[in-house]
Amino acid sequence: MNIEMIRAAAQRIEGHARRTPLLTSPFLDEIAGRRVWVKAECLQHTGSFKFRGGYSALSALPAEQRAKGVIAFSSGNHAQGVALAAKMHGTSAVIIMPADAPQLKIDNTRSLGAEVVLYDRATEDRDEIGDRLSAERGLTLIKPFDEPQVIAGQGTIGLEIAQDAKAHGIKDADVITCCGGGGLTSGIALALEAEAPTLRVRPAEPEGFDDVARSLHSGELKRNAALSGNICDAIITPQAGDLTWPIMQRLCGAGLTVSEDEALRAMGLAFLRLKIVAEPGGAVALAAALFRKDQIEGSDVIVTISGGNVDPAMFTRALDTL
Repeated sequence: MNIEMIRAAAQRIEGHARRTPLLTSPFLDEIAGRRVWVKAECLQHTGSFKFRGGYSALSALPAEQRAKGVIAFSSGNHAQGVALAAKMHGTSAVIIMPADAPQLKIDNTRSLGAEVVLYDRATEDRDEIGDRLSAERGLTLIKPFDEPQVIAGQGTIGLEIAQDAKAHGIKDADVITCCGGGGLTSGIALALEAEAPTLRVRPAEPEGFDDVARSLHSGELKRNAALSGNICDAIITPQAGDLTWPIMQRLCGAGLTVSEDEALRAMGLAFLRLKIVAEPGGAVALAAALFRKDQIEGSDVIVTISGGNVDPAMFTRALDTL
């Protein structure tokens, strides 16, 4: 992985992915005790940053290979990103999704033309299912985070953050990312290393699923004890990837951890103050900026809202925190 791959991905996705805004609110600044800048990837196609990585990966495939179709596994956001990217490229997509994924994400993935295969994430191995189906049908597997061209696509967010930070005169700040397997975090970290080295990437995770924070603290790759049981479903993974972990270990600052209630409160505040919709996993970085302010330094903090694909019932819970 290198910055040239990210720059090349930016050229491929230009005109296809949205350049999302960096939003601010004085009300959020007051809570955080510093200026809060929100990179609103919930406004991206399919409601998540994952479209960038999906489009980057498909656009990098040779045309003959791409025409045979692709396969991906995801709790929903990578699924939708790959499904739309495949549709835009005129090819087919098979998506392996956990049976407990939000129904909205399952329905949306099917609506984008993908074939959805459901599995039990507590008892079945999604990697084994993906390997088997890709071999049987000749499909190309697009991994959700541990894939160079996916990481490159997510890294384009870092290029945009660097450009916007320069435009706003932000020279020294933590950049807090919602972190599961580390594709977003590692991609942004690589981009900022080259384009804005004074900005420090820090991963945010939900309590009980903070494998990256524990890995960074110990210097050794850690696993999550459970694979389900948290409302932040979009960022629950067994552990960081073979590609993403070394990048995060080299470039990231200490991880931040937030509770489910804090993620819900951040969702509510994002709607109230920024007029945007965030899902629980997509709100953990904002929650960290607002409710872990004693663990953050500097007069500015930049956070990603990585996704907004939330069921109405869950969003109602978030609004009830206001």
